[in-house]
Amino acid sequence: MQSLIILVDMVLNLYMWVLIASAILSWLVAFNVINTRNRVVYAIGDFLYRITEPVLRPIRRFLPSFGGIDLSPVVLILLLIFLRNLLWEYAV
Repeated sequence: MQSLIILVDMVLNLYMWVLIASAILSWLVAFNVINTRNRVVYAIGDFLYRITEPVLRPIRRFLPSFGGIDLSPVVLILLLIFLRNLLWEYAV
């Protein structure tokens, strides 16, 4: 059972890093630091979008508009941290 808990914890941790990478990439594209015409950048951005958007979309529906600031990744990361803590609290 301990191995399954460690695996779930690692998957949640990896997904948090994917969320952070997606947010950073979106900032870099928005501020014109990197260009999405580059095939590698486009492929990475598309992959990150496809992985994170299905989870972020429902959160965006409930959050009020903050004038162009997207707080949904922060909310999701906090939820994932809560879930990880809950997992370890009831597993031990």
